[in-house]
Amino acid sequence: MSRKQTIIRGTFILTATGFLCRFMGFFYRIFLSHTFGEEGVGLYQLIFPVYSLCFALTAAGIETAISRTVAQKVSLGKRKEAREILLLGLFFSFLLSCACALILQGNAAYIAENFLGDARCEPLLIPLSYGLPFAAIHSCISGYCYGMKETKIPAISQMIEQIARILSVYIFYMILTKKGSDATITIAVLGLVIGEMASAFYSAKSLSRNSHPFARLHFTYTDMLFRFRELIPLSLPLTANRVLINLLQSIEAISIPARLQLYNHTNSEALSIYGVLTGMALPCILFPSAITSSVSIMLMPTVAEIQATDNYNEMGNIIKKVAGSCFILGLGCCFIFLVFGNWIGTVLFGSSIAGKFIITLSWMCPFLYTNSALLSVINGLGKTTFTFLINSFGLVIRIAGVFFAIPLFGIQGYLWGMLVSQLAVSACAIGVLWKNLRVRNA
Repeated sequence: MSRKQTIIRGTFILTATGFLCRFMGFFYRIFLSHTFGEEGVGLYQLIFPVYSLCFALTAAGIETAISRTVAQKVSLGKRKEAREILLLGLFFSFLLSCACALILQGNAAYIAENFLGDARCEPLLIPLSYGLPFAAIHSCISGYCYGMKETKIPAISQMIEQIARILSVYIFYMILTKKGSDATITIAVLGLVIGEMASAFYSAKSLSRNSHPFARLHFTYTDMLFRFRELIPLSLPLTANRVLINLLQSIEAISIPARLQLYNHTNSEALSIYGVLTGMALPCILFPSAITSSVSIMLMPTVAEIQATDNYNEMGNIIKKVAGSCFILGLGCCFIFLVFGNWIGTVLFGSSIAGKFIITLSWMCPFLYTNSALLSVINGLGKTTFTFLINSFGLVIRIAGVFFAIPLFGIQGYLWGMLVSQLAVSACAIGVLWKNLRVRNA
């Protein structure tokens, strides 16, 4: 199967699964908004910067490093070394996630009050921490599968995670309702943890049954040292990249409610606006990105494989086709959200504010969808420092919107900042790729 066919096949599988999961998640968010209200959804969304930061520290960089390294090993016929990379990555990621979970549990009160600015987040952070080790297992196995160009296990595990999360929350809600107890947003956090557990168990079981990655694998000290020198130096900048990016995102997300209060909003109103934006409008805008996310996942190991063979003409053709397709998709989605944005917000979410947010955010769709593919190519080339700098530049623009535009223009100022940020990221990513590919072809 050619590289183009591999990308198309993998993208189709991941996209179909991604759309189905996002379709379920779309109605799941409607359920959350009607059950717990805008303020409850706001509290739920407020803890995600902490979860994302912990995941970035323990698994995200290692997953990307596993995917890229495994792709190169497989292209050179070194499958045993690819399996050793997976084992080493799993060990480090699981160890880090367990340590991070303990630290999060011990400092939940401090993080809730001083970092998130709301003590009500403490009972949400403690159960959230138990999902980290399972997320690490799931992440590393998915990275290995992407490097092998196998999408079945990641796709099904994603589906299982979403189904387990939604069903568990609904069951908890029904049990509490029948008992006459109030259902709090905590059950949504428990559902998230159960979803991570289910996907981790499925991924580990399926990988062991289908490919036996550890069968007859003699992992000597010398082998471990060689794999360590290959994986860790690559994963460290990726992890630092993700941690710093998530730290900036956390500062951005946590500061939004506080800055909204400077625009004459009460604490409750600010949290409600934040919940509508992050829990309703943004997920709606990101719904079609199931396609571009799938393309990006398949594109990075493909670029790494092409780089190993120095076939830069093929790489240039693939980048042009993928980026062009993502941009056209973004234009189509922009038109749809402009026309139906108000209806989606008012009818589906029961929030006229959500409709206004969707219309404003629709303008960034062409750039948002294209950027995921462009940044994936840069990572595949091993230029992770550029990815970090580009993402950081975009986040600095958004944070500037939070601190300077929100007090003057309200949440609308932040939405404008998001649009400018995506435009800047597109320009920088295109510039980096143009320079690198032109030098290679010279």
